Amino acid sequence: MGIVVVGTVAFDTVETPFGKGENVLGGSATYFSTSASFFADVSLVAVVGEDFPEEHVSFLQGRTIDTAGLQRIPGKTFHWTGRYGYDLNEAQTLDTQLNVLMDFQPVLPESYRDAEYLFLANIDPDLQMQVLEQMRNPKLVACDTMNFWISSKPEALKKVLQKVDIVVINEGEARQFTGEANLIKAARQIIALGCKRLVIKRGEYGVLMVTADSVFAAPAYPLEEVFDPTGAGDTFAGGFMGYLANSGDLSEEGVRQAIIFGSVMASFNVEDFSLDRMKRLEHSEIQARFASFKALTHFSDISAC
Repeated sequence: MGIVVVGTVAFDTVETPFGKGENVLGGSATYFSTSASFFADVSLVAVVGEDFPEEHVSFLQGRTIDTAGLQRIPGKTFHWTGRYGYDLNEAQTLDTQLNVLMDFQPVLPESYRDAEYLFLANIDPDLQMQVLEQMRNPKLVACDTMNFWISSKPEALKKVLQKVDIVVINEGEARQFTGEANLIKAARQIIALGCKRLVIKRGEYGVLMVTADSVFAAPAYPLEEVFDPTGAGDTFAGGFMGYLANSGDLSEEGVRQAIIFGSVMASFNVEDFSLDRMKRLEHSEIQARFASFKALTHFSDISAC
């Protein structure tokens, strides 16, 4: 089953202790759609400027990502510049040039509006709501957000959270949104707004999924080399949603499996700059790492005392 994703396609300039990438391909929708495309058909809605190279569009199309919703308008493409220290869980933003993103009005092609799965990547919640209103009857809607929208448009964001099934958010944002230090309590407050599940990204500490009556925790995959964490959360979301769309299994067990596949995809993404590792990734590697993940988290029950 197909997924529609609405978000950003961008240029990133990223520096980490292990190297630097200048004007590399980035953006939430780019990372999401590339990851999800290993599991399901993806249709992308975003905006780029006149400076966006055709080779990047060809890469997306080569992943069988439908780019009919990728608008190209006069101006420059969104550009983010950031730096990571040895604490790779948090980036320092050095410069943000919104450029054509300032005039972005997401318009879904007619063929996108009947999609069963929708992911609202990190954009203005007013735009997320515009997209929701263009969809006819999606089976599952998930969204992401960030600290900027939490602080600048909290009421608009609340309206979006009331309309979606799953919210994907990092732990700092969950605490910021609710003013609650305890993650479980924070999650339950957000769920009370109307969504069914909160998936909390915790960087190198893994993922926490909370519903009204359950909690599921998964570790991050242990890696010896991490080069660039940019886009890891979006890659996680792509693997997560891609697996759900592929399997159609929205049971508790199915969603937990999707969490692991999302974590697997994120673990590959951080092994190189931009999407370079994803460009080399093979399906056999995904299956092998999923098996390793299962072995990592397996333990036997105790015998009766």
